[in-house]
Amino acid sequence: MNNTILRNKKTIWAVPAAAIAFGLLSAGCGDSGQKSEPGAQTASTASATALNGAGATFPAPLYQKWFQEYQSKNGVQVNYQAIGSGGGIKGITAKSVDFGASDAPMNDEEMAKAPGILHVPTVAGAVAIAYNVPGITTGIHLTGDVIADIFLGKIAKWNDARITALNPGKTFPDLAIAPTHRADGSGTTNIFTTYLSQVSPTWKAGPGAGKSVTWPSGLAGKGSAGVGALVQQTEGAIGYIELAYALQNKIAFADVQNAKGAFITPTVESTTAAAAGATIPEDFRTVITNTSDPKGYPITGFTFILVYKDAKPDVKKFLQWALSDGQKDAAPLVYAPLPETVQKKALAEVETMQ
Repeated sequence: MNNTILRNKKTIWAVPAAAIAFGLLSAGCGDSGQKSEPGAQTASTASATALNGAGATFPAPLYQKWFQEYQSKNGVQVNYQAIGSGGGIKGITAKSVDFGASDAPMNDEEMAKAPGILHVPTVAGAVAIAYNVPGITTGIHLTGDVIADIFLGKIAKWNDARITALNPGKTFPDLAIAPTHRADGSGTTNIFTTYLSQVSPTWKAGPGAGKSVTWPSGLAGKGSAGVGALVQQTEGAIGYIELAYALQNKIAFADVQNAKGAFITPTVESTTAAAAGATIPEDFRTVITNTSDPKGYPITGFTFILVYKDAKPDVKKFLQWALSDGQKDAAPLVYAPLPETVQKKALAEVETMQ
């Protein structure tokens, strides 16, 4: 690609990226003599059954796994477009899909436009602070206020004294930092900016938190793939991406200091610790950032399926499966299964669907 990227503070160029779509093979193509589990439909008997969803890129690798497994066991085809949380909210509000997906809870204004909508948490995930600093391939230490000031443009070089003080023994180059962020409305952005708003009064005062914010400077890419590609291609870059994406693409990421003062590596275990220690409201609309758990990673959040109470019966059946049998697939793909208390509460919420 021959994209020109301008770095001055007032010009941000988004990197073109095709929307990631996870469309599964049609159910009629899945019947090849494969044995089905007792009580499960075969693909041929359920070839007319299909569900359509769209939204968050954050859980897309897990959802793809779930949809394939669920189809093989129950014959229900699920087509999913990973277009970002903002797109998922718009789609379910317009009822153009059977379910939406978002890493950001809908706000009160959005909820008012979608009466009867439910937030069903499926797993928790970590947002990794990815970076590209020549010669430093293992995790650096960063604090929330330093991350905020990097994205505010107040810390402009990797050898800034505030960074080097956190990383004794590491030699940072005299290299400009290139902050990189999402160009699209994103639940990942909501998690990241919610965290920054909690740890930095300056950030809270503006840009603040949300699926989309006005960034002071930096490069922009669509989806985690766009941000991840920019980080990989740009020396000095720093960005926020899903942990699973960082690991799959071998992108270095930082250990981040939590509220207890510990520098924590994002892992399934540290994400689980953050989720288990969170206070969950009745409607689940919360972002579990800046955990007080001493072993918890601070930039974490639930990802949600957004669904109406009167959704198709097959949506309810799929959610019941995802919240029970499907949880086993989370950890191998670097997502944290729901803590038992949250899992039971989520299943009870699904039971209220008609």
